[in-house]
Amino acid sequence: MTRIPNVEPLIESDEREYRDSGVPSTVAIAGHPLHPVIVTFPVAFLVTVLATDAAYWLTDDGFWARMSFWLIAGGLVSGVVAAITGMLDFIRIGRVRERRAGWAHMVGNIGVLGLTLINFLLRLNNVEGAVLPTGLILSAVVSVLLGITGWYGGELVYRHKVAVIGDGSQHSP
Repeated sequence: MTRIPNVEPLIESDEREYRDSGVPSTVAIAGHPLHPVIVTFPVAFLVTVLATDAAYWLTDDGFWARMSFWLIAGGLVSGVVAAITGMLDFIRIGRVRERRAGWAHMVGNIGVLGLTLINFLLRLNNVEGAVLPTGLILSAVVSVLLGITGWYGGELVYRHKVAVIGDGSQHSP
């Protein structure tokens, strides 16, 4: 049998969860969870901001600053929708709240939305002037945080079997 890694505080494993069928999302259509589908949009938008900010830095072309602004706007709006679906599962599924991965995922993504709102407001009336250095730094921090929170979201799905088709307990087995 394969030994299941347990590297606290990063990875928290429970052998019983590997054998458990899992717990479905509480926000789903025809059994398909909505949060993993919706979350792809803010992640794509907000990570791309780092690239468009860097392009502005390298080229001094205002197009890239405007592109960053609209990507941030799209990331913020779609991020709020993703946050609502994720928060509903967080509130309704005890297994999510019982795991560090659930808390790290939630708190980290609230931080992402907060930093994204700040980045948006800084650029609202100063699209080009806010990119360097503050906007670029915020974009880099948001990208790193999304990598970390995405890891923890994966932990919830793949290790703790949250938002999968199954009939397991809403709480840890």
